[in-house]
Amino acid sequence: MRLEPEPNRWAFPPADTADENGLVGIGADLAPGTLLAAYRTGLFPMTLGDTNKLGWWSPDPRGVLPLDELRVTRSLRRSVQRYRVTVDVAFADVIDACRTIDRPHGWITPDIREAYVRLHRLGWAHSVEAWTQDGELVGGLYGVSIGGLFAGESMFHIDRDASKVALVSLVARLAHGNVPRLLDVQWATGHLQTLGVVEISRNEYLSRLERALEQPFPPWRC
Repeated sequence: MRLEPEPNRWAFPPADTADENGLVGIGADLAPGTLLAAYRTGLFPMTLGDTNKLGWWSPDPRGVLPLDELRVTRSLRRSVQRYRVTVDVAFADVIDACRTIDRPHGWITPDIREAYVRLHRLGWAHSVEAWTQDGELVGGLYGVSIGGLFAGESMFHIDRDASKVALVSLVARLAHGNVPRLLDVQWATGHLQTLGVVEISRNEYLSRLERALEQPFPPWRC
């Protein structure tokens, strides 16, 4: 069940006013209504470097994963059979695992962690988890889902291919019904490009976003 939060009280600049780094503005807050308004206009939050200042971003180009272009190798198909996949069973554990990964530009601050847990409780943020047969959480991802948009935020793995298995499951859910849903990954890293992620212009992203937001929410637990 989804609960609509208090309306956003901030006025975001248009996404196409971003600077050369993709930064649109600084400030606002991480209230559920603020986050949903940002995603609906093509923005997402991330802190500025080592500061606690909150930035709102719209990179150009933007990384997206076309649902029919996910690259599933033979070894990944075998891994799909090795793990048990669930959805929304361990959201807080997934985001905590993503936080603890040693990344050069970690952005999941305690405030951001709490904001997305709150959004999850309202039914707007979701996780996909990969477990061993012994019940150990070894991979997963989380993000925000609005209409036909899934804005992927982060993923982690402890065992080989575990996060990829979660991604395979996510794509299957988003592809249900053959409607133009959008899987946003923000920036197209080299690793993500090996999975089929491509770069599109900001204008193209905003056009696809507009269409995706008109689509129905996918059957998350199919």
